[in-house]
Amino acid sequence: MTTPVRLVWLRNDLRLTDNPALHHACRDDAAVVLVVALTPESWHAHGESPARMGLWHDQLSSLLPECERLNLPLRVLRLQRFADCASALVDLARQLGASELCFNYEYPLNERNRDAQVCRALESAGITTRAFHGELIIPPGQVQTGQGGMFKVYTPFSNAWRRRLADFDSPVLPCPAARRGTVCANDPLPADLGYRALYYRRDLWLAGEDNVSERLNTFVRERAQDYARKRDFPQTDPEAEGTSRLSPHLSIGALSPRQCLAALRSESDDPDWLHSSWLNELIWREFYRHLLVAYPGLSRLEPFRPEVEAKISWQQDERAFQAWCRGETGFPIVDAAMKQLLETGWMHNRLRMVVASYLTKLLRIDWRRGADFFMRHLIDGDFASNLGGWQWSSSVGADAAPYFRIFNPQAQGEKFDPDGAFVAHWLPELCGIEPGKLRQQPGAGSAQGRPKPVIDYKAARQAALDDYQSGR
Repeated sequence: MTTPVRLVWLRNDLRLTDNPALHHACRDDAAVVLVVALTPESWHAHGESPARMGLWHDQLSSLLPECERLNLPLRVLRLQRFADCASALVDLARQLGASELCFNYEYPLNERNRDAQVCRALESAGITTRAFHGELIIPPGQVQTGQGGMFKVYTPFSNAWRRRLADFDSPVLPCPAARRGTVCANDPLPADLGYRALYYRRDLWLAGEDNVSERLNTFVRERAQDYARKRDFPQTDPEAEGTSRLSPHLSIGALSPRQCLAALRSESDDPDWLHSSWLNELIWREFYRHLLVAYPGLSRLEPFRPEVEAKISWQQDERAFQAWCRGETGFPIVDAAMKQLLETGWMHNRLRMVVASYLTKLLRIDWRRGADFFMRHLIDGDFASNLGGWQWSSSVGADAAPYFRIFNPQAQGEKFDPDGAFVAHWLPELCGIEPGKLRQQPGAGSAQGRPKPVIDYKAARQAALDDYQSGR
C-alpha cells in the first residue's frame, strides 16, 4: 500500500508545537513535506520590514535540524508574488504525489484571496486542502453580539470572548512524532529570501522555539502580575521593561496565542488570570483579526468610521513628516521613540500611541502614511494590529480614541519617563540637561544641536480640534 503524502504550507506559523495544520498532517503514518513560498514582490508591496523578515528567516532556519530529525523535509518555492503560489503548489503536489495540502489561515484580504485561489487550483487537480485557525484562540465569527453580528467596541467583545473561551479551550498541540520515511530531500533556504538586506538586532530577539518558550515562561512567572503597573514605562534596559516583548515571535508564528494562554494559566500565580491586563492584549489582537474578516474594507485601508475621516483635512507637510520619520520633531519623547524604532525595529507600546497621536492629531498627516512607515520598520509588524492601532489613534477606527483625545508629548514624557532616562539614552545630546521635566520640554537641547519644534503644540492641538469638530 502506498504511503500517503501531505504538504504543510508554512507562512507566519513557524513552529512545530501547537501548529494545527502540521498536527493534522501528521495524524497517521503519512509522509509529510513542509513548504514555504518566497514571494518578495508581494512582501515588498505589503511593507514587510527587513527586521521582521530577518527574524522569520532565522526562526525557520532554527527549525530545520529538528525537522530533519523528524523526517520533515522542507521544499522552498522561489516565486515572486502571491499569484504565483497556486500553480507552484499544484506542480509540487503532483511531483511528490501529494494528496492533501494543510495550512493555517491568515486574515488580511490579500492573503485570504491568495489562499482561496490556491484551494480552487488544488481542488481542481484532485488534491484536498485543509485550513485551520492556528493564529487565533477563537476563530472569526465565533464571538458575536446578541443579534449575531460583529462587535464594534472592544470591551463587550472581550467580555463575550472570555465567556466563549471554554468552548475553544483545547490543550496545546504537541510537536509531532518522527515520520517513518521521507519522499524528497531538503531544499536550501536562501540567506536573503530573495528579498532585501535582512537585518535585525539578534542580541534583542533570539529565534528558536526553546528561546521563545523560555522568554514566555520567564515573563509569565516573573513579570506578568506587574504588567498593568509597569507596562506604560519604557526602559533603557529591555529586560527591565514591564512588557513581554513577545510580539515579534507572535508576529511570525514562532509562538501561538494558545501557548501564551496556557502559560498564563499554568505558570502565573495570579488567581484572576482570566481578567489579567496581559490577557487583554491578546484579546485585542484577536479583536483586530475578527474585524479584518468581518469588514474586508479594512484590508484596503478604508477607515472603520468614514464619517469621522470625512471631517479631517489631512495635511501634505512633507517637511514635518520627514522630521517625524527621522526623530527630529523637536519633541524629545517623540524623537526618542522614533530613534528606538529606527535602531532596534521595535517601539514601546505607550510610545507607539504617543508618536501616532503626534502624527495624526498634531501634524494631521494621514494615518496610512504612519502605518506604512511602521510596517516597513517594525520587527513585530502585524497588519491587523498595526492597522487597528493607527485607526484608533486617529479616531477613525473601531472603539477608537475620541477625537478630542490628543496626547501632549511633553506631559506624556513627564509621566512615563519622569527622570528623562529613556529620552537621554536615545538622544544622548540631552544627557547634559538636568533630568526630569527639562528633558521633556519641546526644543530641549536645541543649543546642543537638537532640532527646534516643528509645531507649536497649543496651536496645533486647537487646529486639530477645530478640524475634527467641523460639521459636528
